[in-house]
Amino acid sequence: MQRRYFDHNATSPPSPAAMTAFVDASREVFGNASSVHRDGQMARQRLESARRSIAGRVGRGPKELVFTGGGTESNNLAVLGVVRAVKAGRRHVVTSRIEHPAVLAACAVLEREGVEIGYARPNSAGVIEPDEVRALLRPETVLVSVMHANNETGVIQPVAEIARAARETGARMHSDGVQLGGRLPVDLEALGVDLYAIGGHKFGGPKGVGALYVRDGVEIEPLLVGGRHERSRRAGTENVPGAAAMAAAFEEFDWTSLAPLRNRLATALGAMPGVSINGAGAERLPNTVNATFEGVDGEAMVIALDLRGFAVSSGSACSSGAVEPSHVLLAMGLSPANARSSVRFSLGPGTSEQDVDALAEAATVAFAHLLRLSPTYA
Repeated sequence: MQRRYFDHNATSPPSPAAMTAFVDASREVFGNASSVHRDGQMARQRLESARRSIAGRVGRGPKELVFTGGGTESNNLAVLGVVRAVKAGRRHVVTSRIEHPAVLAACAVLEREGVEIGYARPNSAGVIEPDEVRALLRPETVLVSVMHANNETGVIQPVAEIARAARETGARMHSDGVQLGGRLPVDLEALGVDLYAIGGHKFGGPKGVGALYVRDGVEIEPLLVGGRHERSRRAGTENVPGAAAMAAAFEEFDWTSLAPLRNRLATALGAMPGVSINGAGAERLPNTVNATFEGVDGEAMVIALDLRGFAVSSGSACSSGAVEPSHVLLAMGLSPANARSSVRFSLGPGTSEQDVDALAEAATVAFAHLLRLSPTYA
């Protein structure tokens, strides 16, 4: 059976360029990048070359880029690090109801530490409107954290406008860019953020490496201590092969060309009675379709399509196995039943028109079969 992969928002296969860079760095510059001898210097040069490459492609200086262990760590470091660096006074954070668990869990930690959190709600299309954030801002707000693109629906948020609102109160602005950075062009200066998280494996890089942009002058308390690595912002021996591979993948792809395939899939699925596309009225990532198959369980659709050779998801990979329906879809106004009936399809480089048509046909058959098995089927 031919396998077709439609779960790139969970992880994307490593690109050939990234694999070559990883192997070359592992073999050629195996020294510790903090060592002063020749082998350490060679590793340092490879690390800094990767840092310059990624920073240059997002329009910032290399000294502002911190390598981390992945997108979750980048988001944790941004949210916890900025707030904890403020020792008194400003103890209020604004975020949204549709953030990735890496941000929401970090905010829950801050709440236990006595920090107040305000949660902006999205509109029915999944967009966090700037006025919703502005209404939650206070003089004591230290941080605003709103993602750049949602991992479940693909909806792109008006981060630049939200950042302008945050600056009006003197708050720092963080954006989780894990689903967008490395896939679409990003100009962090134009975006106006102070912190921006990227995860390597979402765009053809390896797992276990990420980056956090920290604007020059922003104080941040490290999560990992024990050394002066990454300019004392993240202790631990640097993952040189991972950084080199992430930079190689970052230079390789622009996923904009996937939009026609995304639209083709959304049109085919949306034409089925009982199927609706979540976030259809908003600007979305060019690779993401989130559909509700009313009357059937989303996990059952995932399994049925897997048996037919298609890898898809019922939501965030970080929440797989969860009993609760998607917090993102609930915040958008879907009923718990419809939230549980939703499936995410995420395309990537290599996805073809034939793959999309085959998926749409398989989804049609699987949906009809599961409806007949449903106790509410009439």
